[in-house]
Amino acid sequence: MSDSDGGTQPVRALAAIADPDAFLAAMSDLAAPQTRYAAMIEGGGFLQPTEGMALSFDRAMTEHVLRHHELFSSRVDLNLGNVRPLIPLNVDPPNHSKYRKLLDPLFAPRRMDEREKDITERVNGFIDGFIDNGECNFSEEFAELFPSSVFLGMMGLPEEDLRMFLGMRDGILHAEKIDPNALVDFGARAAVLERTGQEIYDYFGGLVDDRRQSPTDDVISMFLAAEVDGERLTREDILDICFLFLIAGLDTVSDSLTCMYAFLATHPDHRQQIARDPSLIPNAVEELMRWESPVAFGVPRVATEDTTMPNGEMVTKGTAVVVSYGAANIDQKQCPDSFDVRFDRDVNRHIAFGAGVHRCLGSHLARRELRITLAEWHRRIPDYWIKPGHEELEYPPGLRHVKDLTLAWK
Repeated sequence: MSDSDGGTQPVRALAAIADPDAFLAAMSDLAAPQTRYAAMIEGGGFLQPTEGMALSFDRAMTEHVLRHHELFSSRVDLNLGNVRPLIPLNVDPPNHSKYRKLLDPLFAPRRMDEREKDITERVNGFIDGFIDNGECNFSEEFAELFPSSVFLGMMGLPEEDLRMFLGMRDGILHAEKIDPNALVDFGARAAVLERTGQEIYDYFGGLVDDRRQSPTDDVISMFLAAEVDGERLTREDILDICFLFLIAGLDTVSDSLTCMYAFLATHPDHRQQIARDPSLIPNAVEELMRWESPVAFGVPRVATEDTTMPNGEMVTKGTAVVVSYGAANIDQKQCPDSFDVRFDRDVNRHIAFGAGVHRCLGSHLARRELRITLAEWHRRIPDYWIKPGHEELEYPPGLRHVKDLTLAWK
């Protein structure tokens, strides 16, 4: 654990934090974390606050963890109501590669081109519902609904199931919405997760059984007909894929939208840039993903053996390493002007979608949803702001998002 000048990086990083508990509390405050990210990078960028746990903030060390799956395994128990590893998130190579070979084509750019018209219509359909009101609760009336609607369309599932899917999503990722006690009571949270997890398995299990008897042209039927290295997917394989699809497809884009629109509503110069010149939107999406990084911390990776990090620090076998995508994205060694939010940035090597073999499966879909939303919204509502009286933005724990982001326009 020694560095070149004889100190220890975790001690040096924590030296500025009088109370480690206060440090962890501060890091869970996601309203404006970039300054704290920078402080952790400057303090060494890698912490081992307790035995068996490490945190990576530095870009080089984070990429080292993400790109060396043979040293840092993704096969971890996420305790999200699932009873088996989620596919492909919690599967390591070589099996991981087999599943990605099957799943990647579902989200390839060509398939997203085919979905463009449908996604555009859905964006405008939701805007139609509130544009004449001159205001909306963006989080509830758009961000939470739109990506879930796209998911239903892609999966070939009925639109009337939207609210049910949102309920299942909340039961896994926002258990306090189901039981307020889940915010502070681990037992209450575990009960909500277990109950909701079973609901997800029951729903998709019934769907698999129905499609086995009566195939259609939907994704579930495709899974039933597919082969991975000459073998059919099992019923459990399909359920574990669908479980991940639900929690990933219904939440991360929603969170990204609230973060992006909170930024744009409070930074009129940036908002006007894309309203005046929509050609900037692809770059704006990448830059806002870099700066906002809604998935602030990644799924833990577990060290498969004693290993040495790029900074010379030893990580022992079994240590769970949590990487901070948010911090890595503002590391000035990678991006010297990282605190400047620039929509004209030509090179943007952010890792908001992860890195290595487990890089986000749905990144092409997420980008398409975000780009189309920004284009259609700013075509129809180019000037908007935080509704007076709602300026205090709340970023709850978990994936980084804004609760009840309330926008207004004329």
